Amino acid sequence: MSEKLANVDLNVLVALDALLAERSVTRAAERLMIGQSAMSSTLARLRRLFDDPLLVRQGRVLVPTPLAESLAAPVREALSIVESVLAVRTDFDPTTDQRTFTISASDYIALVLLRPLLERLNEEAPNVRVNILPINPVGFTDALRRNETDLLILPRELLGADVGYPHKTLFADRYLVAVDRDHPEVGDVITVEQFSALPYLAYRAGALIGLPETQLDQQQIPRNLQVTAQSFVVAPFLLRGTGLIMLIHERLGRLLAEQARLRLLDPPMPLVALQEVMVWTSRHTADVGHQWLRGRLLELAAEVTAGGSH
Repeated sequence: MSEKLANVDLNVLVALDALLAERSVTRAAERLMIGQSAMSSTLARLRRLFDDPLLVRQGRVLVPTPLAESLAAPVREALSIVESVLAVRTDFDPTTDQRTFTISASDYIALVLLRPLLERLNEEAPNVRVNILPINPVGFTDALRRNETDLLILPRELLGADVGYPHKTLFADRYLVAVDRDHPEVGDVITVEQFSALPYLAYRAGALIGLPETQLDQQQIPRNLQVTAQSFVVAPFLLRGTGLIMLIHERLGRLLAEQARLRLLDPPMPLVALQEVMVWTSRHTADVGHQWLRGRLLELAAEVTAGGSH
């Protein structure tokens, strides 16, 4: 062990991780539940340790130096390894063990996949609790990086080519056109011309547009956009009594068709199905409880896939 390492308290790396994630002394202190003055003192100690300012003020915000940027990933990885060592267990009994898992997912996934999971947990793992968080539409993996979630479920297309985290495909889901059951202008088939002319409802979360909209843009298919919604589950209920049309995940559409009075149609253009994946950090790969959760989700996803279209 080097002399420098022997003189470093692990807590300063925890503080550095919080500072680099939050880029705010106040928020980092709140995250670690310590006083702001104590966090300021720790930042001063870190600056001496690395002989670098690490965070510098630009206007009203703190910006990491190039050295600090280069430290973010290895510090997070080092802490993850320490956390995994401290959390090592050789067994997990879902029928008796207490555990809380946090899952970041859309309301679509919550309804299609996580609701059946909760039903199974009620029978098989009564002491296992689940917190469901929304996905950050700006930084999809931020919650993983900040250790705020155990599992992230989202479309593979949103992760880009280099995921950087362990991940596994759960299921695929194609898109259908949804209209009000009594839509006066749409029969059992819809044409591209109708699709482009009828008032269109699109999903949008902040600056993030829906994946099918991206495909429509690539095919240069115009839309008569009149309504946007930030909830996959609420959007279908907005169609009733209107001339609106929308693209919907098939499994969600089948699930809500009766309550939302939907008519579901094949799209008049080719659309690539989305691939839902679950993503986690390397520190959870060998965690037996986490392995059990991932296995349960894979089983449920297989059941969702086997259900197919009705």
